[in-house]
Amino acid sequence: MLLEFILFLLAGIFFGTFTGLTPGIHINLIGGLLISLPLLNLNPIYFVIFVTAMAITHTFLDFVPSVFLGCPDTDTELSILPGHQLLKDARGFEAVYLSNIGSLLAIFLLVIISIPSIFLMKDFYELISSVIPYILILVLIIVIFTEKNKINSLIVFLLTGFLGYSLLTLEINQPLLPLLTGLFGSSNILLSIKNKTKIPPQKITKPKINLKKPIFGAILSAPLCSFLPGVGSGQAAVIGNTIIKQDQKEFLVLLGIINTLVMGFSFISLYAIGKTRTGAAATIQQFLGEISSSEIILILITVIISGLIAFKLTNFFGKKISEKIEKINYEKTSYAILVILLIVVFLVSGFMGILILIASTFTGIYCISLNVKRTNMMGSLILPTILFYFGLG
Repeated sequence: MLLEFILFLLAGIFFGTFTGLTPGIHINLIGGLLISLPLLNLNPIYFVIFVTAMAITHTFLDFVPSVFLGCPDTDTELSILPGHQLLKDARGFEAVYLSNIGSLLAIFLLVIISIPSIFLMKDFYELISSVIPYILILVLIIVIFTEKNKINSLIVFLLTGFLGYSLLTLEINQPLLPLLTGLFGSSNILLSIKNKTKIPPQKITKPKINLKKPIFGAILSAPLCSFLPGVGSGQAAVIGNTIIKQDQKEFLVLLGIINTLVMGFSFISLYAIGKTRTGAAATIQQFLGEISSSEIILILITVIISGLIAFKLTNFFGKKISEKIEKINYEKTSYAILVILLIVVFLVSGFMGILILIASTFTGIYCISLNVKRTNMMGSLILPTILFYFGLG
């Protein structure tokens, strides 16, 4: 048992590193392939260990391409905003380090609050589900009224919101992939090419930061994703930043905490209320069905070990890329990334996905031109979620 545990744990970390560092490749693709393969009479718990380790590792490493290449995963789309700015200021490693610290904190927070969270989920699931649309409406009001140009902020929120809402009527695989890639990824890459962005030699620095705000912001917002469909890491980050206002560095830590904490909470919610909130949790449910107490303990142990290793790996790759990125032709790399994103979107979401990618890319460029915070484009997820809870989705 111990040998198999170690082997599947290491395999999960390896694949999580691969998916995290590779633009457009998500753990859900690996999970889907795994479900379709014959199990070879192996104990399903080994595959659960593999999926858990892969998922947690991915949440650490996926900030690296988001910062250095401007290619967000569907859970890190907001990181390119402050992260890319730090990259242009020669502090790309600092951005990765901050999110990495956040992900590491999430591991310990998950262990600390996992037991009370299980009881809260069981007792308050229905109550919290009933008030979530009103919380999101409050977030919307606060986000818009904290902007200097409130009209443009509202335009961006509604424009991206109705774009996201329109996808609900389409029968398409992984619709968030082309939507968020266009709004936050390819639009940013195209503007970088147009503006002839130059990446300066990077400094390897580890900034000092007050962790209180990111921790409290994450604790107050991340659990919402465990209760509710349609509320992901992006919305949780916006909610957390709205409740407790963060500066640029604190926001990156907040994103790291939430990204990993949401993944960990998805395993807890699967055990507590039988609901899957991530692709990884859905894969685990396919293997185990209901999760026992001993199995959730094993999953948490896997989370801790893979998280500690992933923290070291993220710092390692962050440093290596920081040292070499100035030697890379950023314009050619940007074009290559756009081609990769097109291929991945086509393979995952088909021709309709390409059309959505094009539409969301031009929408993203237009929204950026209005000079409001790009977090307003999270209307693409928040507005459909609000409408969904009012029975309009």
